[in-house]
Amino acid sequence: MRPSLAEYQHVHSGKVRDLYAVDDEHLLFVASDRISAYDHVLATPIPDKGRVLTALSGFFFEQLGAASHLAGPPDDERIPAEVLGRALVVRKLRMVPVECIARGYLTGSGWADYQAGGSVSGVALPPGLAENARLRPPIFTPTTKAEVGEHDESISFAEVAEKLGASLAEQLRDATLRIFSSASELVAERGLTLVDTKFEFGLDDEGRLVLADEALTPDSSRYWPADSPGTSLDKQYVRNWLTSPASGWSKSGGQEPPPLPAEVVEATRRRYIQLYEQVTGLSFGEWLPSGAPLA
Repeated sequence: MRPSLAEYQHVHSGKVRDLYAVDDEHLLFVASDRISAYDHVLATPIPDKGRVLTALSGFFFEQLGAASHLAGPPDDERIPAEVLGRALVVRKLRMVPVECIARGYLTGSGWADYQAGGSVSGVALPPGLAENARLRPPIFTPTTKAEVGEHDESISFAEVAEKLGASLAEQLRDATLRIFSSASELVAERGLTLVDTKFEFGLDDEGRLVLADEALTPDSSRYWPADSPGTSLDKQYVRNWLTSPASGWSKSGGQEPPPLPAEVVEATRRRYIQLYEQVTGLSFGEWLPSGAPLA
């Protein structure tokens, strides 16, 4: 018989996920349907989003061959029925306090930084690049890891080395770019372009670097259809609406973002599910553990 969620001690809630203690060595990693943008958790959830994040993370943890925090299958008997399908059992790690970002194209905040100073996170780039230009090779552009409601700040590789030591900084950079390269090749075979992504890592009891949190989801990554560069299949769709005249909201206005209209919610949900299906080759319902409700 599966435990109930109430049997586990709540440890932490982030922008999207809630963590519970399973035992001294494991956590229950629960993805909600909450969505965040511009350092705000929006008032409107995206139905099935938590399932997509969980399914894609599990898929990539298994496909990429990198050591990860995954400690059981998606139907692990330790997962309570009420969160089955959007939760994973994972190993406890000492989390590294840096967001590790790989960029293969010049877009988003990277484009803004380039326009302002010709570099991204201390990486100097050639002059005259256009928005959405491909970066050869991809670059490592780490940021600080801010609390909920705070803003991640770009930092250079040298600052990571100063903060964490040169050896760990090099491991983070190399692992980030290696996993990004492998994932880019995988999704390219499925007609997708992996534009950029964010990873988080932890250290196990032996001090080994382990991929943690989520992996290559539409929350943590940008994806374009290979035949339609710049077309969003990820959270950028929500960001674009929030900064459009239709929302009536300003990032610099100090106000909470407005609720998302029903059509934006549904369009976002469709994009997340489309991405999952295109990456995995499965229909959305196929990955759900036995007994997990669709609604």
